Amino acid sequence: MELQISKAITEAWFAKLHNHLDSEVIIVGAGPSGLLCAAELSARKIKTTLIESKLAPGGGMWGGAMLFNTIVIQAQAIHILDKYSIRYQESGDGLYTVDAAEATAALIYHAAHNGAAIFTGIAMEDVLVKDDSVCGVVANWTPVKRLDMHVDPLSFTSRYVLDATGHPCEVINVLTAKNGVKLNLPSGKMIGERSMNAEAGEIACVDYTSQVYPGLYVSGMAACGVSGSNRMGPIFGGMLLSGVKAANLIAQALGKAQ
Repeated sequence: MELQISKAITEAWFAKLHNHLDSEVIIVGAGPSGLLCAAELSARKIKTTLIESKLAPGGGMWGGAMLFNTIVIQAQAIHILDKYSIRYQESGDGLYTVDAAEATAALIYHAAHNGAAIFTGIAMEDVLVKDDSVCGVVANWTPVKRLDMHVDPLSFTSRYVLDATGHPCEVINVLTAKNGVKLNLPSGKMIGERSMNAEAGEIACVDYTSQVYPGLYVSGMAACGVSGSNRMGPIFGGMLLSGVKAANLIAQALGKAQ
């Protein structure tokens, strides 16, 4: 029995790996914007790979605010909750409260159920750049990277990459630090996030969801970070709207817009 269990796990996992070493889209970071983008893309039959460095997808949604696992969504994003059957309660002033566990679990379920391949415990450590365009990522086990072990990584190729890594803007930081490239932003470079301003951060999160370099898109909190916009705390409507916008932009670039 133990042998058959091990065989079943390794055969299924490596089949998934082999099938997704090359994808149409690689999403780095399985927070709310990355998960929703993956759900939206895979629903359109776009081959999508989602890489998450932590053990579980979900990013900052699990913890709510200070471990009070309730989050806030503004009215503009309620249609997304309805689409994914996530319950909510009106709180006043155009705000709604949502159980963080239900919302996070729903996004994970729909991303996986729609066909996105989710790989957890794997960290991006470099990008693939050819002909002045990002065409994939270089990844390794998160414990290997954290322990600074001398172990070479694997490469995952794709048509497009989405940086949905949140506050660290990991993909963009690696791209700019190693290659000295100019980003498709007014500043031309990575700026870093500003202090808390929920209203401004929610707007910027969506506004700056865009292609910042050939082959590379940015969404969610990473969009705020790269543009020098504000953080917004435990309100997640902008994250969800950003994930949908990223999916629409990437699908359009692939010629698969709805």
